[in-house]
Amino acid sequence: MSVVKAAAAAVGGGAIIGGKPKFRYLSAWFCPFAHRATLALEHHAERVDYEWVEALGWEQRKDEKNVTGTGQEWWYHWKADELRRSNPSALVPTLIPVDPLTGQSNESKSVYESIVTIDFVDQISGAEGDDRLVSEDPYESARSRVWADKVNRDCCSPYYGVLVRKEEEEQKEHFETLLAGLKEFSKELQKTPGPLFLGHGQLSNVDLTLLPWAVRFYVFEHYRGTNYVIPTNDPELEPYHEWLHHCLTLDSVQRTLPDKDQYLEHIGKYADSSARSKVANAVRRGVAAHELDDKKDDY
Repeated sequence: MSVVKAAAAAVGGGAIIGGKPKFRYLSAWFCPFAHRATLALEHHAERVDYEWVEALGWEQRKDEKNVTGTGQEWWYHWKADELRRSNPSALVPTLIPVDPLTGQSNESKSVYESIVTIDFVDQISGAEGDDRLVSEDPYESARSRVWADKVNRDCCSPYYGVLVRKEEEEQKEHFETLLAGLKEFSKELQKTPGPLFLGHGQLSNVDLTLLPWAVRFYVFEHYRGTNYVIPTNDPELEPYHEWLHHCLTLDSVQRTLPDKDQYLEHIGKYADSSARSKVANAVRRGVAAHELDDKKDDY
């Protein structure tokens, strides 16, 4: 059983283990943004303890004004009260520290924003050397932070444009942007011996930023057709495919992967425009997913 299923099933349990930092981890099994934090937590599983709390889900409401243009009911996110209290945007992932002596959580010190949570978990883990997700080398640390932001914008955000936008021309434009981003990532991978972003087989915040989307690109073929498959015979993408293959051999990655069929059903809400989330609303509004606005894209 993957950690996604097991942790979600164990909500309400969990004990503080030794002197490890402990968190209530407000998450959602389907969310690739939250998946980033899950990957960091599992990479440092021997150093950081967490209790999974499924804090975001879906509920159906009638689309009385036919805003989606599908004639279907509209799917809205429901959000746990704890998530609304601890994160001003009420988004996952959100990490809430737990006092090791009292077992009480401290919502005033919650940590959120997916890429930030990777760096935070890495720092608080106390890991050293190649076990770190953020290199101890100042140059590599800076390069990684630049590229984490770059792949987020160029390889992750376009995913939603392919799925949410209704016009084929727009879908294709977002897919081409995504491919261009993956090719740039492939070029950067060649600066180190590979196959990961950093040398010496060191997993990094850049890898964890992109990976949750890379393992979900398979949904394109189902919902948008064979013209939206990431090419496997393009030499420019060979480093990317080697990177992905290697990542999928890691135990800490394997145990975080959602069920493919279950996720395929979930993402259909975006592909048929019946999902109403901040990300979906931002893309409908004509901006990139990473440019969502809490006020404009609320629901």
